[in-house]
Amino acid sequence: MGMLCAVSFNRYGRLYYLDPGELRPQVGDRVLVPTDDGPEVAECVWAAQWVSEDTDGFPKLVGLAEDADLRRDELLRRRKAEAKVAAKRLIREHGLPMKVVAVDHVLGAPDTGSDRTTIYFTAPHRVDFRSLVRDLGATLRCRVELRQLSARDSARVQGGIGSCGRDLCCATFLNDFEPVTIRMAKDQDLPLNPLRISGACGRLMCCLKYEHPLYQRFQESAPAIGSRVSTPEGDGKVVGHSVPKDSVTVRLDADGSRCSCSRASVCAPRQAHDQHYTA
Repeated sequence: MGMLCAVSFNRYGRLYYLDPGELRPQVGDRVLVPTDDGPEVAECVWAAQWVSEDTDGFPKLVGLAEDADLRRDELLRRRKAEAKVAAKRLIREHGLPMKVVAVDHVLGAPDTGSDRTTIYFTAPHRVDFRSLVRDLGATLRCRVELRQLSARDSARVQGGIGSCGRDLCCATFLNDFEPVTIRMAKDQDLPLNPLRISGACGRLMCCLKYEHPLYQRFQESAPAIGSRVSTPEGDGKVVGHSVPKDSVTVRLDADGSRCSCSRASVCAPRQAHDQHYTA
């Protein structure tokens, strides 16, 4: 048991959970978060509170951001904006089929001037950007790296709103992309329309993976559509499934009406079972 807080580097961006240590940041406070390139400024979006999980493996906050840290963060944001504008302009001049997705900038030591800018882009195919890198380096006066992103990584970096009306899973909490197949959509009786089952990245929605195990377990134990069953309302034939409700729809033999019964209350008639066993 320990304390955790959540921070974000960008508004509505991915949440990072950290051990506050002796600090007690409140929502809206600017804090310093340890990164591979040194402490960076982030905003606290979830105040420190006790949690039941073990917090030994979580990184600790470096401290609260001071005026010098905020000025450095503002300089970083300005350099990123300048690099993005320059990259878009030079891409047009070179006539390259590239789209700038995001820019990252790392400030070097003041006496060395070893700044580094990384530009993330998407393109329909591999692009020869060697001349572009040279022009960017001369314009920005720092070391420049270009990295091509896949469609899913691009959606993760840019963020957005999914068809569910919430922020994209990949931009908020997903750490790794698990394989998603069309079979998952079929098992969930979803329309195989690409516009209905594709995410912002144009690939199959990651959320198809979430409920798929539930559908698999349901199909393993539920009576198939068309089979004869016995219910508390009487005998009948299965005409539908409702996996979210964990129920089956049965058309009763007595009057032809339909009833929805929980999967646990539906079973095969004993005589049908005995005939199958004798055969």
